[in-house]
Amino acid sequence: MKTQINVLGYTGNNSQFVVKTLNANLRMDQNEKYPELEGPNPYEYILAGFAGCINALGQEVAAEQGIALRSLQIEITGSLEKEGRAARPGFRNIEITLKPSSAASLDVLQNWMKEVQHRSPVYDTLVNNTPVHLNLYKEYTYN
Repeated sequence: MKTQINVLGYTGNNSQFVVKTLNANLRMDQNEKYPELEGPNPYEYILAGFAGCINALGQEVAAEQGIALRSLQIEITGSLEKEGRAARPGFRNIEITLKPSSAASLDVLQNWMKEVQHRSPVYDTLVNNTPVHLNLYKEYTYN
């Protein structure tokens, strides 16, 4: 089943960038030109979304597999080359460390981790060639 997910982002007068989602407004810093602005930058939002997806799937898969998770810590580090004009903008690599608190064996947890990886739409999007289409409209009206 195909599901459409839509967000709307906007800014004005060099203020924070705001993204409207179905249930929330997310505020983020646009770049380092405005250090007085507070909030995560877009790169941190990408990694935070990845961590949130892993957490939700991790809990779901653990329940399906009968694994009792007392807690789950997810650390994600992305290496981003920001100096000069990089050959390829974006993360050079992303490292994810999962630290589940569980009585399950290492083998059981490794199988759990592989299933979470296999079912993650964010992981799939980042590691596979997902088509992205960029459209431009010269003028718009914001209400």
